[in-house]
Amino acid sequence: MTELPCPPLTVEIEAGPGAVRLRLVGDLDFDSSDLLVERAQVCLAADPGPRDLFLDCSGLRLCDSMGVSSLLLIHRGTASRGVALHLENPPAFLRRILDVTGTARLFVLEGAGRRTEQEEGTPPAPPG
Repeated sequence: MTELPCPPLTVEIEAGPGAVRLRLVGDLDFDSSDLLVERAQVCLAADPGPRDLFLDCSGLRLCDSMGVSSLLLIHRGTASRGVALHLENPPAFLRRILDVTGTARLFVLEGAGRRTEQEEGTPPAPPG
């Protein structure tokens, strides 16, 4: 039997005034977590840096422990810069992981029917 390749993670970047959105599609796992962290770090290092970083998770198919670790690394980077980290449209499996690990409170969860400690920012306007 031929094993199907794991779908790669793609990360599209949309920058707007004071905010950046990263659209995630695919699997956030051991093989792809470095890509997400690198892209987020580049966005956070921009001058001027964003006030809000949005991770659109609607296209995620999987998130393993390395994926959660990458989200925590990104949170560390946003928290040290005073940037709000928003998880948009987290799939049910991701919400469950965040709840079970006690890390949901670190993020602004949007499209999940609840908010956390961070204040909501304004998402960037669509490109065009």
